[in-house]
Amino acid sequence: MNAKDIYLSKLVPIDEAVALIRSDNDVIVAQCASEPQGCMSRFHIVGDRVENVRVFSVLTLKEYDFYMKKEMKGHFELASWFHAPGSRAALKANTGTVTYVPNMLHRAATDRIHAHRPDIFFGTCTPPDKHGFVSLSLGITYEKDIMDHARLVVLEVNPRLPRTFGDTQVHVSKVDYFVEHDQEVPALPAPQPNATDLAIGAHIAGLVEDGSTLQLGIGGIPNAAAMALKDKKDLGVHTEMLVDSMMELYELGVITNGRKALKPGKFVTTFAMGSRKFYDWLDDNLAVEFQRGSWVNNPAVVAQNSQMVSINTCISVDFTGQVASESIGPNQYSGTGGQSDTAQGAVAGFDGKGKSIIACYSTAKGGTVSTITPMLSEGSAVTLHRSHVDHVVTEHGVARLRGRTVRERTQALISIAHPDFRADLTAQARTLGYL
Repeated sequence: MNAKDIYLSKLVPIDEAVALIRSDNDVIVAQCASEPQGCMSRFHIVGDRVENVRVFSVLTLKEYDFYMKKEMKGHFELASWFHAPGSRAALKANTGTVTYVPNMLHRAATDRIHAHRPDIFFGTCTPPDKHGFVSLSLGITYEKDIMDHARLVVLEVNPRLPRTFGDTQVHVSKVDYFVEHDQEVPALPAPQPNATDLAIGAHIAGLVEDGSTLQLGIGGIPNAAAMALKDKKDLGVHTEMLVDSMMELYELGVITNGRKALKPGKFVTTFAMGSRKFYDWLDDNLAVEFQRGSWVNNPAVVAQNSQMVSINTCISVDFTGQVASESIGPNQYSGTGGQSDTAQGAVAGFDGKGKSIIACYSTAKGGTVSTITPMLSEGSAVTLHRSHVDHVVTEHGVARLRGRTVRERTQALISIAHPDFRADLTAQARTLGYL
């Protein structure tokens, strides 16, 4: 058969594809803007005939019935690599249908494959081209690795997805089933930074030199940092997540990718999410190369970039430099993501010019709590080991921790804490013997 006939022979209704799920299956779904929302919104229809189905995902965008409804307990469980509002809400409601998977982004797929071979992968793609190739479009963080090992592969075809390049191409002969689902691509408009974000962004920009290669995420602080980089020259991008601000800096001529040591001339990313304008810019854009997260976020690969700067955010930092970015005490809030990967890779940069930046507000809970603390809250997960921490930034300045003693770290961190807490933090540091 030709490619068109192969595709048509594998095309099934969504409910028929969902009916492939069996008890005790491990189902992996694509993440973020690649989420197969047509299929996932129907997973619950097989709930009465299946038990112990685990659905692995990252940043699940919708509150799907299969994990939001308490009656799904024992039938479905969302195993999240990185919590989103829906999974946090289910945890708070004690549905018994959500759990967390400790991981580092570059090993998320390979670690899961090591634990249990995936049964079904559900993802999204563009319609096939004239040669029979679809594009996985907006993400191959773990998707391509999982597809290589899954017993069944189901792709949800959405004509509104941009066609992207790199390792995103898959021939229709390699897919078991297709379903068609025309919908708007999930968007993530860039947040407007507030005054605190802008202050932090300015401090971050002061650490970025012309010709640097950036890893930059989404949110008020990263967006403010991008805005503050508009006077820089010849920046490059090697990042897990590509967002609108990088497109904007490229259009301004700030990002050229011309001085990168690794894949010069190319944006390198593993997934993307942003506005419709951003998706249109990505479509057929040869300047952007999507590669697997197992490669993009491997610290050894990150270290091959010239003047690598990794910019991430956190929840709190203790006096010794331990960084908590994913949990509030024992309560899992988000996930490790790629923070540890890129922070370690940047500091290990081959040219000795790499920098890791961890940023946060100096206070939380309406200014009632300091995020610079003598010790992390009991039960907090340490996202970034203190031995890997380089720069910590708040709106009050920059603390350089790499290679410094606990006494020096304590002094530096107190200096960027909110002024209202500095006296108490100093007293606690003396009690602990840190000062």
